[in-house]
This record gives sequence, structure tokens and C-alpha cells, in this order.
Amino acid sequence: MGEQRYMLTTVIALANQKGGVGKTTTAINLGACLARLGKRVLIFDFDPQANSSAGLGMRTEGASTYDVVVGDVPVRDIVAATTTEGLDLAPASPSLAGAEVELVPMMAREFRLKRAIDGTRGTYDYVLIDCPPSLGLLTVNALTAADEVIVPVQCEYLALEGLSQLTSTLELVRRNLNSSLKLRGLLLTMFDGRTNLSQQVADEVQAHFPQTFKTIIPRSVRLSEAPSHGLPITKYDPSSRAARAYEDLAAELVGVPMPSQNAGLAG
Repeated sequence: MGEQRYMLTTVIALANQKGGVGKTTTAINLGACLARLGKRVLIFDFDPQANSSAGLGMRTEGASTYDVVVGDVPVRDIVAATTTEGLDLAPASPSLAGAEVELVPMMAREFRLKRAIDGTRGTYDYVLIDCPPSLGLLTVNALTAADEVIVPVQCEYLALEGLSQLTSTLELVRRNLNSSLKLRGLLLTMFDGRTNLSQQVADEVQAHFPQTFKTIIPRSVRLSEAPSHGLPITKYDPSSRAARAYEDLAAELVGVPMPSQNAGLAG
């Protein structure tokens, strides 16, 4: 066996209480692109819809992230390798939907996931938690466990609606549960360069939130198709604009030069 290196792990929650903004798409494709940069990555699917698991071609048959947070099963016992080298998955199952209620009477209920995720530190460079579209106990657990938060924001009307509620939740978590939690950035998704609206939304988000990523994820049919094949976009259509955008996002996150300089897409 080769020598194992100890890794300084960054845990990132992908959170937004609005559904359909690109959390799962970003978890899968950012994870795959980080792995292509030589990073060891774990996607922790914490959404009862289990879309990250399905989008990576996984069907949960055994223990899942539900068992981790409710039953104290170690994360390592549920991890499965994906078709992308360096990218692992902790799969979700629909039973997670009941975890919101089951967690309520538990001691230190907001810290259940943190204790589990802390057991993975040193094994991965990045742990990406795909949060459900709500600000309930599952998302609070994810924010308590995380070092950083990435907030995907769809480039459509009312994009900023709900962001004030999310930032208030982040502040409450910071004040009461996780003082070191950092907003890493907002990520503009589903950008359509043919419409004025997309550009207006991008401008508005960038004006309100200076920590918006330079990389912008375009609207893409190929990106929508990839999960049905159980593949990240870099394997399904590696030459697509969406694949290049996620490569840029991974490079921007790690702090290396962006391969396609996609930062000029908007603004």
C-alpha cells in the first residue's frame, strides 16, 4: 500500500432554502472537478431526495447518511467510491425525511452531524455537504459541522428573495453553534447570456454580496442530462461550457489559475 498523507480537511455546506438553485448539481460537479485537481473529496448527501446519490449513479441499499446522524454509524462505514477517481459518496436515503422529527428530542441535536463529520477529518481534502432545500434541523446540523458555506443562487427573478433569511440563519449558527463558520461565497447558477434578466440578477447579487464567486455557471441542457446517466458533467460532456465552468470554480476555490477564464461570462 502507498503511503497515506494526512489532509487538512475543509468541510463545505452547499445551502439555500430555495429548491432548484443548483445545490446538488454543484456538489456533484464541483466534487468531480476538485478530484480532477488531485484532491480527495467526499460528497455527503444530506437531502432526503438523495439526488446527489442518484446523480452519481448510486442507489442506497444499506446504511445511509440517515444512519450516521440518527444511529451514530461512522461515516466511513457508509462511504462508496464513485466512477471518478478521488471522489467518494456518503449516500442519502428517503428515511432522512424523518430525521428532522427524530432529532428533536436528542441531546445536542444540532451537533450530531458535526461529531460524525469530524471523524472524516484527515481523510479528505474537501467534504461537500449537499443540504436539503430548507432551514430545518438537517441544514442547521450541516452548518454546525461546516467550516464554510457556498450558496448557489439561480440567475432568475426573485433570486435575492430568501437570502436575507439564510444570512440570518448563518449569523444565528455563528453566534450559538459554530463561531468559525464562514460564508465562502455565493455562486451564480443557470446564467443565460441571451437574457437581460440573467445579467441584471448577476449584477444585483454581485453588488449586494462582494464575496460572490467570479465563476458563473451557465444554463445548460447537457448539465441537466448528466445526472440521468449517473455522471458528472466532466465525464458526460467534458468539452461543454458547463464542464469548463465547474473546472473554473474548483480552481477558484483551491486558489489556482482558472483553466478557461470563465470569469468574464457576466459583468
